[in-house]
Amino acid sequence: MSPTENSSNIMPTYRRTDLRFVSGAGAWLTTDTGDKYLDFGSGIAVNTLGHAHPRLVGALQTQAEKLWHVSNLYDIPGQEALAAHLCAESFADLVFFCNSGAEAAEGMIKTMRKYHATHNQPARVTLISFAGAFHGRTLAALAAAGNPDYLQGFGPAPVGFAQCPEFSIAALEELVDDTTAGILIEPIQGEGGVRAVPPAFLRDLREFCDAHGLLLGFDEVQCGIGRTGRLFAHEWAGVTPDVMAIAKGIGGGFPLGAILATHAVGSCMQPGSHGSTYGGNPLAMAVGKEVLDVVCADGFLETVNDTAGYLRQQLSALVDKYPDIVSELRGTGLMIGLKCVCENTALVASLRGERMLSVPAGENTVRLLPPLNIEREDIRFAMDALEQACAHLRDEKAGTV
Repeated sequence: MSPTENSSNIMPTYRRTDLRFVSGAGAWLTTDTGDKYLDFGSGIAVNTLGHAHPRLVGALQTQAEKLWHVSNLYDIPGQEALAAHLCAESFADLVFFCNSGAEAAEGMIKTMRKYHATHNQPARVTLISFAGAFHGRTLAALAAAGNPDYLQGFGPAPVGFAQCPEFSIAALEELVDDTTAGILIEPIQGEGGVRAVPPAFLRDLREFCDAHGLLLGFDEVQCGIGRTGRLFAHEWAGVTPDVMAIAKGIGGGFPLGAILATHAVGSCMQPGSHGSTYGGNPLAMAVGKEVLDVVCADGFLETVNDTAGYLRQQLSALVDKYPDIVSELRGTGLMIGLKCVCENTALVASLRGERMLSVPAGENTVRLLPPLNIEREDIRFAMDALEQACAHLRDEKAGTV
């Protein structure tokens, strides 16, 4: 059945902006009408190395000419290579590959529960997350975050989840009981407003979990793979989780997610306990390996930190100049939030008018998520766009436009 006039066959699950991009290079996108936009959204923290990075294009083309898919009924050499590299660069001993952040979060939830069942404590199923969290769109991931707006209309939410109202050990203690399996937390909440968890609290959380026999699960779907200037955001706090979900940046634009775990936790997932038909396919492994090779190369993350320092210095001056438009600079590294005084969607729209793309988030915040290899000249364009957008919004407020 064909769509009616002015309608589409696409389910209306998104409020899409009327832009159609047909190509991209570096930090820039080009529409079907030839207009160019500076991409400070990176596909919501996905395009780690920008658009059409030659090494990623080459890796994908080379693999595409060999083999696309065989399923996990067989050994996939690319999985072994990427898993070994991820484990060498992290706390993990074992990796499970999937296709998205929601799948990675869902698999992390299953792994944390399965661990306790394997250790003869099947009643320990409750996972505690924090207010403002976002762990994906599956029912369990939505229940874990506990946002009623996202759960409305989908029937009874899965049980076994609780939300802590603040980053507080005292508040957390009130929620822990004999059914508690572990804690889920994003070291930096992305959808929740680019709220960085205090490093001291992450350290206290590690001690709390150890003292209570709980597992600590980190969701680094958005803040991982160099986004904060370290390979993983939790490294800034000097702590490690028992299990972690990653996605977005690891694929550089190709669908890829993963669950990373210690041997003690990951080994509880035996044959039949979890699976993914497409997960870890040769195409994804080729691209993921190339992304990780680039990000882990000598000097890359140092450059990310230098770039972030330069950009954040400029943004701090912007906040000082336009306190009636933006009131606070948030985040770490190149995971940046501008807390707005005006409507965040108004700033996003005003930036779009200046040919710059950004992403709205919770707590009336605008996310700036440029590619990690963003050039200084592109940052200068971004700052000019931000200056013009803020000045325009100030004039609108004053009624002078």
